[in-house]
Amino acid sequence: MSVEYMIASHIDSAIQHAAVWGFVLILFFMTVESLFFSPIPSEIVMIPAGFLAYRGELTTGIPWLDLVLAILCGLTGAMLGAYFNYYAAAWLGRPFLHKYGKYFFLPEASLNRAEEVFRKYGELTTFVCRLLPAIRQIIPLPAGLARMDLRSFSLFTALGAGIWTAILAVAGWYLGHLAGNMTPLEMALKGKDMIIRHYIWIFVFLAVFVAAYLAVQKWIMRPEMEK
Repeated sequence: MSVEYMIASHIDSAIQHAAVWGFVLILFFMTVESLFFSPIPSEIVMIPAGFLAYRGELTTGIPWLDLVLAILCGLTGAMLGAYFNYYAAAWLGRPFLHKYGKYFFLPEASLNRAEEVFRKYGELTTFVCRLLPAIRQIIPLPAGLARMDLRSFSLFTALGAGIWTAILAVAGWYLGHLAGNMTPLEMALKGKDMIIRHYIWIFVFLAVFVAAYLAVQKWIMRPEMEK
């Protein structure tokens, strides 16, 4: 039995209480999902949340409001997990993470890669990497090690996590149009496949955003006489 299947089965049980505890569960699972040592994929949490919102099976029973609140709870959880990673890295330090990270599902090669990307591209990586698989949860670690400005970290992390959370929830909402009953794992797999097929648009958006950001930065840094 795969880890993903085991997690989905627990979330399937939690769904039975979605009308009362739905938003609390989304907040909890997305916080855990964002921890650098977490095996929980965000697809398992937010796609079913969007699906339940469409069916009016979350707390308010108003589909559009449930969707908005689910996204906000998902974003809040993602931010809490990211802050934990940031402060854990700042407190534990590089030697500890490199030596003991492997015991927390953090291979040294992955941490080295995250640090390399952060050093090369700077604070913008905290936004871009929130929309990329594999490195999404661990990019706050090099930010914490570098003691990145907390306001910039919060802004870029919230932008990236907010967009990704909304994409997953909307995918779940869309699946609500297509099927009556699906397990969380089926929802996650169908939604994940749908997102992968359209991932090119995420890359296009990232390219446009990065280009615009760099252009604005270059303009701001120009000497006054050149403006």
